[in-house]
Amino acid sequence: MTTHISHSMTYNGDMETVRAMVLDKGFREEVCEAQRVLRHDVSVTEDAEATVVRVEQVQGAAGLPSFATKLVGEEITIIQTETWRGVYADVEVVIPGKPGEIRGTATLVEDGASITEDVELDVSVRIPLVGGKVEKLIADMLVKALNKEEKVGCARLSS
Repeated sequence: MTTHISHSMTYNGDMETVRAMVLDKGFREEVCEAQRVLRHDVSVTEDAEATVVRVEQVQGAAGLPSFATKLVGEEITIIQTETWRGVYADVEVVIPGKPGEIRGTATLVEDGASITEDVELDVSVRIPLVGGKVEKLIADMLVKALNKEEKVGCARLSS
C-alpha cells in the first residue's frame, strides 16, 4: 500500500526570489529550528546540472503512538534530499534502517503575484499489519512539516 500526499505552499514574491529561498541553506536551517528538531545538518551543493538540498534532522519520538515508538525508538533520523533542476525537484525522504520510502516531486509554479510550491509525495512502508497506519502517521508528520516550512518562508519573504 502507498499513501499519497499532495500539498501546496504559497509564497508572495517572484520566481527568482522564491527559488533562491528554497535553495538557501539558512532558510532550511530556520525551518529545522521552527520544527524544533533535536539536531540537524543542512547542505546545498551545486553543479552544472542540478542543485541538491540535503536536510538531515533528528526528531524526538515523544508523542508518537506506542506502535510507532516501538518501531523507531526514542529518536527518528530523517534525511530529505531534493535534486533541483530549474523549478522542478525530485524529492526523496528516508528514515535510515527502516522499511519504507518516500519519493516524489516539488515544482515551483508562478501564479500571478505569488509562487506556489506543489509537492507530490508517495509514502510506502513495508511492515505487515501496521504499514498503513505508519504511512498515515508519516504523511501527517510530513504535512505538518510542510506547513511549518511555508510559515517560515512567508515570514522570511515579508521581512
